[in-house]
Amino acid sequence: MSEIFPTAVTDTAGLGFLLAKLPPSTAPVFWVQDRLSRQETGHPYLPGLPDRPIIRIDVNRPVDVLWAMEEGLRCTSLAAVIGEVWGNPKVLDFTASKRLVLRAERYGIPCWLVRRAASPDLSAARNRWRVTSLPSLPHPDDPKAPGDPRWQVELFRARHTQPGTWIATHDRTADRVDISASVRDGPMAKSDGKAQHRAAR
Repeated sequence: MSEIFPTAVTDTAGLGFLLAKLPPSTAPVFWVQDRLSRQETGHPYLPGLPDRPIIRIDVNRPVDVLWAMEEGLRCTSLAAVIGEVWGNPKVLDFTASKRLVLRAERYGIPCWLVRRAASPDLSAARNRWRVTSLPSLPHPDDPKAPGDPRWQVELFRARHTQPGTWIATHDRTADRVDISASVRDGPMAKSDGKAQHRAAR
């Protein structure tokens, strides 16, 4: 199981990154939202999603999201299970996350939990991501149109991978996610620049 924490609560970057990471399959995706997630961010726009069946479930309480996800993970004909839970409800404790992890690993179903307006408290999730939207790449045929989407992704906890921060791009032509190292400027030199001015003269 993986958790995604969008850096802005209404940013859809986390869902975009998640959907781009799903393995190619014609099997349906099971998607369940709690009431606050629907109120604050809306329903998924199904015509804009990848060409695969979506089984979408609306529930009121976070506990119902967790129950539905557990039941969905028992269905081996699904491509993935996605859950959206708002905030840090008490029912989403370490034990609840451990149950999802064990169920996902037992049946081999990818499981994603989107956590908006939440702090990364104790969890058994194998991978925990922070995702931020970035400007898309230029479109190769139309400079006024958006190109492939990009995100800044931070893997801040992982069981089998080294944590880090990267730039992720969804190559829509190849239908894959390309990840490259995030470019960071080096530290400024501790001087007032006089040496450089003298050298220029």
